[in-house]
Amino acid sequence: MTMGEFSLGLVLLSNAIWIGLLTIWGGFWKCDQRLDSASPPSPTPPSICVIIPARNEADVISRSVRSLLQQDYAGPCQLVVVDDHSTDDTGNIVRETAESLGQSHRVTVLQAKPLPLGWTGKLWAMEQGDRYVQSLSTQPDYLLFTDADIEHDPGNLTQLAAKAVQDDLDLVSLMVLLRCESFWEKLLIPAFVFFFQKLYPFPLVNNPSSPIAAAAGGCILIRRTALQEIGGLQILRQALIDDCSLARAVKRREQKGNRPIWLGLTQTTHSLRPYESLQTIWDMVARTAYTQLNYSLLLLVGTVLGMALVYLVAPIAFMTGLLTATWELALAGFVGWAFMSLAYLPTIQLYKLPPLWAIALPAIAALYNLMTLDSAMRHWRGQGGAWKGRTY
Repeated sequence: MTMGEFSLGLVLLSNAIWIGLLTIWGGFWKCDQRLDSASPPSPTPPSICVIIPARNEADVISRSVRSLLQQDYAGPCQLVVVDDHSTDDTGNIVRETAESLGQSHRVTVLQAKPLPLGWTGKLWAMEQGDRYVQSLSTQPDYLLFTDADIEHDPGNLTQLAAKAVQDDLDLVSLMVLLRCESFWEKLLIPAFVFFFQKLYPFPLVNNPSSPIAAAAGGCILIRRTALQEIGGLQILRQALIDDCSLARAVKRREQKGNRPIWLGLTQTTHSLRPYESLQTIWDMVARTAYTQLNYSLLLLVGTVLGMALVYLVAPIAFMTGLLTATWELALAGFVGWAFMSLAYLPTIQLYKLPPLWAIALPAIAALYNLMTLDSAMRHWRGQGGAWKGRTY
């Protein structure tokens, strides 16, 4: 076999993979799992308690709390904010925001207890919020776990509850719209969502017969009794990727005859978290990328080589074919590049970017490959899972 035949064979293999991804991998790329805003609200809206873990969120938490207190939700709704040893004014800002809206009676601010061994900080804060809820005389029907940097659309709770009640779901989660304003955000954030959908195809997550389970931690509505029946948050206490771990535990119940889960996208509820530099996005990805690979060197090597095959072979072949006048190689590379651009286009449209951003996916994938390698290096140096002054 000549080098040219080998190169063409690699491109054709890459193209075959993309054909499979586009046709049989759950339609992950279509971005079509959305809440139906036209669905009527439940005639008897369930009671909801919102639990917000917050650590040094003074810059964003007022907008987040305000958005939750100004929901159009017709049912009972309380907020519990767990101040996770913030060194800024997070807790006071929450109280001042609630007071300014005349809603202090609906908001409880808890001071987090010291982080015990074996827990991650966010999950420990969520656990304390859940324990507080369990101590109440009247228990809510659902808990909404949301991050302190999420600004909720006024109809978000109504739509989440309507989806949960109408479809009899144990868990409803939204991948909120991440901030996409700076150059690096436009380059890398939509791809983060695209890769997440490829790893966990939302239609398969929402299919009760599929073993694939996932959730997005920024917005998870869960039936309180379902959380209790899986053993509570303590079963996840060491999980850095806590949202997907929670979804897996709930879906395992579902596959034993219990209620299903649902994960979708939204353009109206969004994250306020800025990622204005390459470094901030790099750190966000590197924090958990190697965790996602179960700290396996074999999976790391496979992922890096697989990403190169799927995303880099086609554009390299296209450009090499043009430079060497090897037209069959150039054509095969062009087709592969077109496949991946087509797959990425709905995510680009979700973030309201010009379609030409889709052709940058190979370069973006190369950067994510480097972030994954760096995640492994950080783990080996004992620096894995660093976040807000803590290293897990």
